[in-house]
Amino acid sequence: MGIIKVENIRVFAYHGCLKEETKIGSNYRVDLKVKSDLQKSAKTDRLSDTVDYVFLNRIIKEEMNKPSYLLETVCRRILDRIFNEDKLVKKATVWVGKLNPPIGGDVECVTIKMTDKRKK
Repeated sequence: MGIIKVENIRVFAYHGCLKEETKIGSNYRVDLKVKSDLQKSAKTDRLSDTVDYVFLNRIIKEEMNKPSYLLETVCRRILDRIFNEDKLVKKATVWVGKLNPPIGGDVECVTIKMTDKRKK
């Protein structure tokens, strides 16, 4: 097994339960870690034998672009797409963080972390 990480993906999106959040938007940080067998690609040097991090980044940007009330929903969508669209991914963890959340305090970030693994 091996790990591929795509870190500190910065996205502007419109998630939240408050009406203002869906109108003015916020800055977000997304991190992703996937586990896959990387031995074959290490030998063949072929992109088709590994998990393409350009593909992972595209899924994150596309799913972050769909407004949701909860970051948990966004995390679930990202994980579902990864498992549905890339059979090489065995396990994945996604972190979605809202920067400077409107929660009435000096808070840098609120982050939701969700992990799932491929069903047999």
